[in-house]
Amino acid sequence: MTATAAVDRGDADRHTYEVHRSVGGGAARAAVFGMSDGLVTNVALIIGMAGAHPAASAVRLAGLAGLIAGACSMAVGELVSMGAQRELLQRELDVERREIQRFPEAEHRELTLIYQRRGLAPELAHEVATVLMRDEHTAVETHAREELGIDPSDLGSPAAAAASSFVSFAVGAALPLAPWLATAGAAAVVATVVVGTVMALALGAALARFTGRRMLSAALRQLGLSALAAGIAFGIGTAIGHTALR
Repeated sequence: MTATAAVDRGDADRHTYEVHRSVGGGAARAAVFGMSDGLVTNVALIIGMAGAHPAASAVRLAGLAGLIAGACSMAVGELVSMGAQRELLQRELDVERREIQRFPEAEHRELTLIYQRRGLAPELAHEVATVLMRDEHTAVETHAREELGIDPSDLGSPAAAAASSFVSFAVGAALPLAPWLATAGAAAVVATVVVGTVMALALGAALARFTGRRMLSAALRQLGLSALAAGIAFGIGTAIGHTALR
């Protein structure tokens, strides 16, 4: 076996693992991304409103409306998208199950060739495929993993992802709103900026665990994008807010 072949098989294994991670762990992923979205959305909304210098009650109302609307939107989006994804993956599993039931010899040959491409000797690959094809459940799981990169036991839960996304977005959106419940004016704006900065850095570091990026660069990237969104909103609020609120 050449070094190139070994590298190719390693790449294939890593690709399968990445697909697996995108299917499973939906609730944890939704929690981190939901909190990030909640933070950016409400920091931008609150800073944008503050740029127009309205009454503090208007900023509180806008921040609360953004929290509720955004959390509901995120939950519905996760429920629909993950539900569709789960249905699609389940359909692929059903197709694979029917193929195994109707054409067991062809599926056996297919599995044998897969293991041969992975480096097993033809005789050993045939023996392994024979053992795995004896039980239908095991055969379906094996073909799903080897052909589709799917772990049938971990397709993700749309309901869990939706609930996690709702709560995490609400938490992320509540943090920059909290100062406005205790104070107003410049003090509240500064407090919102401080809270947004600290949370953006923390969330960027947390996102690095999912993306594999360096923690510092991911944290600074999150902070930069959050600051950009808030800056644009503040500029628009300052430029047209007084006119729009009259």
